[in-house]
Amino acid sequence: MSVRNTVKSIQDIMRQDAGVDGDAQRISQLCWMFFLKIIDDQDQELEVTQDDYRSPIPKKYQWRSWAADPEGITGEALLGFINGELFPALKELPVSTKPGDRRRVVRDVFEDAYNYMKSGQLMRQVVNKINEVDFNNLTERQHFGDIYEQILNDLQSAGNAGEYYTPRAVTAFMVDRIDPHPGETLFDPACGTGGFLTCAIRHMEKNYVKTTKQRDKMQGALRAVEKKQLPHMLCVTNMLLHGIEDPSFVRHDNTLARPLISWSKDERVDIVLTNPPFGGREEDGIENNFPTFRTKETADLFLALIVRLLKQDGRAAVVLPDGTLFGEGVKTRLKEHLMEECNLHTIVRLPNSVFKPYASIGTNLLFFEKGSPTKEIWFYEHRVPEGQKAYSMTKPIRLEHFQGCIDWWGGRERKGRTETPQAWRVTIDEVEGRGYNLDIKNPHTVADDHGDPETLLADLRKAEAETAALRDQLKAILAEALER
Repeated sequence: MSVRNTVKSIQDIMRQDAGVDGDAQRISQLCWMFFLKIIDDQDQELEVTQDDYRSPIPKKYQWRSWAADPEGITGEALLGFINGELFPALKELPVSTKPGDRRRVVRDVFEDAYNYMKSGQLMRQVVNKINEVDFNNLTERQHFGDIYEQILNDLQSAGNAGEYYTPRAVTAFMVDRIDPHPGETLFDPACGTGGFLTCAIRHMEKNYVKTTKQRDKMQGALRAVEKKQLPHMLCVTNMLLHGIEDPSFVRHDNTLARPLISWSKDERVDIVLTNPPFGGREEDGIENNFPTFRTKETADLFLALIVRLLKQDGRAAVVLPDGTLFGEGVKTRLKEHLMEECNLHTIVRLPNSVFKPYASIGTNLLFFEKGSPTKEIWFYEHRVPEGQKAYSMTKPIRLEHFQGCIDWWGGRERKGRTETPQAWRVTIDEVEGRGYNLDIKNPHTVADDHGDPETLLADLRKAEAETAALRDQLKAILAEALER
């Protein structure tokens, strides 16, 4: 059976279980089980290739010990083992402070994980299906990686869980424009399911990684934090699928919980790639960590943090909503600070439908570099392909849709940029004159002519009068019919 059919069979089995309710729970259930199988397959390979290697998971709780035998424990015995022994042991796994301790990865994944399945028989069927995938087989792992991407994509329709997913075309475009190299410290402070990390890994492996040393250098420079349990678990599993042996750099934490001033120089990074949650508000007290930009709006706090965290000449690409562009008060101070500390050189304006169905608000891709103030900003309006009204689940945004912007970009040095029907330039003086309102519409777009307002009002009054006359006629006809 193909990997795709195996995953489909697992999902069909889970739908029969009374305890698994909806896509988000099914994905969470799938994830912790696949995580244990993937890490066990990795362990078995590392035990052969590395002297004195020891699994981070105690022998009794390793996948091979309780799950690998298709005739192994099932029913109530299996449920009792998972709920009463496996989960408590992995949640309380002792960890050290040594870097590279894979036990921390396991404990962080299971810290808030939950077994939703209530049928031990169905659980055994799922376990046996998972055993059909060999994650040490490169072809099977690649196939599963593609399917895993689709599982993450399914989060868009899984209620609130959709907030953790950024369309892969968007992440791929942003990574391509930032162009990370092995050894550059890359940080995603709100990493969700790890889309920017996986895109960056693929980009570097395709363009720069030729040796094991370069790969180690790449892996050692990755940093990420995710606040919520489900996306953190999905991200860690995603890293394992991409051959990252030690995904402990993906921390389960709230990046905003630290005072802004406490981030020291030695914690600064070369690159930030992120889509911070927006529209949400942080818990009480978090705003006190940002005294200059006191707000509970999550996206604003992350933007302030990113400016702080970038090294001299560090570069960033960030997804932000329209509200950040036109907002006043704290948002104005934040934008002024951003443009004093960084060169905000490009804003790519996306149509509202890019993040559908999770969100239908206008979003923007901000590209900036730390070290010199902004003198001018280039805007590029991304448009839905001709013949298509909007992006959707069946017609999502694809990387090739960004080709026009890539061709216009002007390479790493951004040379030769010119104004086009989709691109325009604004000076810092114009921005200051607008009170740092960056919600600047395309000046090359001809506004629709809706006609003279007085004529439109006259037409409306005429139409209303005709409607009233027809209503009166209908009432008369009905009254006459009732009298017969």
